[in-house]
Amino acid sequence: MRFLKKSILYTVILIVLGIFITLGLEAFIKQDIASRMYAEINEVPSAKTAIVLGASVHSDGKLSPILQDRVDTAIDLLKHHKVEEILISGDHGSDDYNEVDAIANYLTENGIPSDILILDHAGFDTYDSMYRASKVFNIKDAIVITQQFHLPRALFIAKHLGLDYYGFEAKEREFKIETKIMKREKLANYKAVFEVIFQTKPRVLNKKI
Repeated sequence: MRFLKKSILYTVILIVLGIFITLGLEAFIKQDIASRMYAEINEVPSAKTAIVLGASVHSDGKLSPILQDRVDTAIDLLKHHKVEEILISGDHGSDDYNEVDAIANYLTENGIPSDILILDHAGFDTYDSMYRASKVFNIKDAIVITQQFHLPRALFIAKHLGLDYYGFEAKEREFKIETKIMKREKLANYKAVFEVIFQTKPRVLNKKI
C-alpha cells in the first residue's frame, strides 16, 4: 500500500511538472518573438515574400478551412502591396497527396499570377519550411502566414535560424480548433527547441522531391 501511494504521488508530481514545463516553454517562445507578430495588415512591415505554410487538403483537392484562411490572408497581403510574391511550402510526400499544387490552384483561380508563385514541395514540417525558404530558395525577408496558435513556433524557428522574418496571423473564420491540434502544437514546441539547438537538416535539401 505504501509503495502504491508513493507511485501515485510521484506520478502526480511528474504530470504537474510536465504541465508547468510545457506551459513555460510555450510562454518563452511567445515572448521571444512577440515583437515580430502582427495581426493588423496596416501594421505589418512590407517584405518581398509571403510564406504560406501548408496544412491539410481534402482528397478532392479542396483546402481545409485552416489552410484556406492562410491562403486568403496571403491574397490580402498582395492586394495591400505588402508582398510581391508567395512561397508555398507544404507536404507533397506522395503522388496522391499534394498540398502545394492545391494551394497554387486556389491562388490562380482567385486571380493571382502563377509567375509570382514559388513552390516548395518538401515543406514537410515547420522547421523544414523555414530552413528551405532560406537555404534552398534564398528568401531573405518574408512575412510568414499561419494561425495565431502556430505562428510563434514558426517565427521562433526562423529567428534562431538567423532569418529576418515577420509573422502575420491568418484571418480566422468561426471554426473550432480541435483539441488534438492544440495538444500537438504544445508538444511541437519541444521539437522546435531541439531543432534550433542542434541545427538539424531538413529531410530534403534540393528544390525537387
